[in-house]
Amino acid sequence: MPIPEDVTGDEIDKDVRQELQSLPKTLADDVAKNLVMVARLIDEDPEGAYGYSKVALRLASRVAAVREAAGFAAYASQKYSEALAEFRAARRMTGTVDLWPVMADCERGLGRPEKALDMAGASEVHKLDKAGQVEMRLVAAGARRDMGQLDAAIVTLQSPELASNSVQPWTARLRYAYADALLAAGRETEAREWFAKAVEADRDGSTDASDRLAELDGVEFVDALDEGQGEPEKPSDADGDE
Repeated sequence: MPIPEDVTGDEIDKDVRQELQSLPKTLADDVAKNLVMVARLIDEDPEGAYGYSKVALRLASRVAAVREAAGFAAYASQKYSEALAEFRAARRMTGTVDLWPVMADCERGLGRPEKALDMAGASEVHKLDKAGQVEMRLVAAGARRDMGQLDAAIVTLQSPELASNSVQPWTARLRYAYADALLAAGRETEAREWFAKAVEADRDGSTDASDRLAELDGVEFVDALDEGQGEPEKPSDADGDE
């Protein structure tokens, strides 16, 4: 697959670059460029990212960072079985538990929420850092909802991290998930409160909490172009001057 001229491979994380040092330099550079493309495209073009991850995988399947990148690209493309296989391979290579929550979420994607819940109760969870434990809680709550257990999902999300007033990287998503579960359970007043709290914490727009809050408040957003259709054209609009 083509690599844009502005991609050098130096953009990758230094830890990943260090992993690639086990490869011949030319090969390491090629793998690095493909990994950069995976990171660049994974949010906006998951299938494109997946394509670059397959190239990197073909070049360096014995590098843990490559297996992990391939896993995330497959995960973003909803290829959960493939993602799970890659995450398991990366975990065997590194011996770490960092990927445990996303592996559990793959089980959800494969229609096995019970397996995800089993993983949420495994000893590996205690080895996760705080962010990982919160992520695991989110996955477990999602699994409960998959099984139609709304009240259990709500209880699963109730935690010191949810109650805390301090804003952490996971705060907005945790509050959002809690609000969404409350709304699904018909507890609209509480859901509105927690969507509002999610908005307060969502500094980078990682959720659509503001839209959900507006929807609950009955606010309608009308597209200005749609609103203007059918009305006589005004000279100032034709000029385009503002």
